Amino acid sequence: MAKKSPKNKSVKGKILPQSPKGMHDILPEEQPRWEKIRGMLYKIADAFNFLRIDTPIMERAEIFERSGEATDLVEKQMYFVKTKGEDRFVLRPEATASIMRAYFQNGLSKISQPLKLFYIGPMFRYEQPQAGRFRQFHQIGFEIIGDEDDSIYDAQIILASFRLIEELKIKNLIIQINSIGCRQCRHAYIKKLEEYYKNKQDEICKNCRQRLATRPLRLLDCKEEKCQPIKMEAPLIVDKLCNNCKRQFKSTLEYLDSLSLPYSLNPYLVRGLDYYNGVVFEIISEVPELNFALAAGGRYDYLSEMLGEKKVCAVGSAVGIERLIEAMRFYDIPGQLRNEAKVFLAYIGEEAKKKSLFVIEELRKAGIKTIESFIKESLKSQLRVADKKEVKITLIFGQKEVFEESVIIRNMETGNQETVPLIRVVEEVKRRLH
Repeated sequence: MAKKSPKNKSVKGKILPQSPKGMHDILPEEQPRWEKIRGMLYKIADAFNFLRIDTPIMERAEIFERSGEATDLVEKQMYFVKTKGEDRFVLRPEATASIMRAYFQNGLSKISQPLKLFYIGPMFRYEQPQAGRFRQFHQIGFEIIGDEDDSIYDAQIILASFRLIEELKIKNLIIQINSIGCRQCRHAYIKKLEEYYKNKQDEICKNCRQRLATRPLRLLDCKEEKCQPIKMEAPLIVDKLCNNCKRQFKSTLEYLDSLSLPYSLNPYLVRGLDYYNGVVFEIISEVPELNFALAAGGRYDYLSEMLGEKKVCAVGSAVGIERLIEAMRFYDIPGQLRNEAKVFLAYIGEEAKKKSLFVIEELRKAGIKTIESFIKESLKSQLRVADKKEVKITLIFGQKEVFEESVIIRNMETGNQETVPLIRVVEEVKRRLH
């Protein structure tokens, strides 16, 4: 978990600035896990031939309003940006609509299809912060656009997302999967669902009563305890799928079977955005402490039309980085190992200090990571730092060495040291390290 931001404190009448609620700093000590996730993303994306795309953090509000008219995201969660003009901009709450906008704006439909894209970056939603959920959060996404609704691409999106999480050594993974049908069969199912819930409004929670009037499919997503018995008796959409949706769902499951990926059918799984259709899924770790989806996605063949363009079939997923970090902490998974320095440079006097950066730069060019402690003035205190960092070699550079253009190489294990010409320092350090 990221550290919770404390409330603003005052010191002698001054207000100390704090990060906004639900937004957090990613501190140096946390970066190794982030680097590990980024590295794994690039590895998986390359293996599956996904190309990187970056879209602006700020988008026109209508991009998301068209793609999710009555959703919580559009009605409650978007951050609007005040500008000098009359344009309505928001901080992007998700990336899929932005990528579909970029697909048409930049003529990406004219290149070889399907187009496989991936992204990584921050998203913004105004919602109540809780475990694994922030107002500024970061997502990884995989998108396949222009696939002619072939279920092999549904399976490939699921596979890429699953492998990314699995390769990070997060355990007990399972794919929850469902189909929410197409416009035709979903419309008929929603009528059945509304009919079922019509006489049960006094028995369900306030949110469900609102959903019944605006977005009935989200009734299946309710987690309130009082709604569970009613939900369990509700008609299931998988029983109402048309022949084409049944075929696509069955085909996707067959691909998952062929890959030996663990999955379970969840007939109550839906998505929070209106543009989804057909196969939808989540990837979770089956431990009570991690009670959130690590990845989620599905097919969105209608999004392009909602944005005013021609119909383009597409499927994608989003993986929450903060949620991956929390899972890595739970399973005690370390981050990316840093290339630890094996050489320390100690200086004595101002002239040596001025020359130190040159020596460090020569070693860097040779691929030798060197650390120093310029704030420490005495040689004794610098050598204590070198001991603490457990380096193999310390270079001692004093006034005499500057004048003679030499440097002392000290073996930190034995204490033996030798003076060598400065011009040979890289060669001598390499020899001693190997």
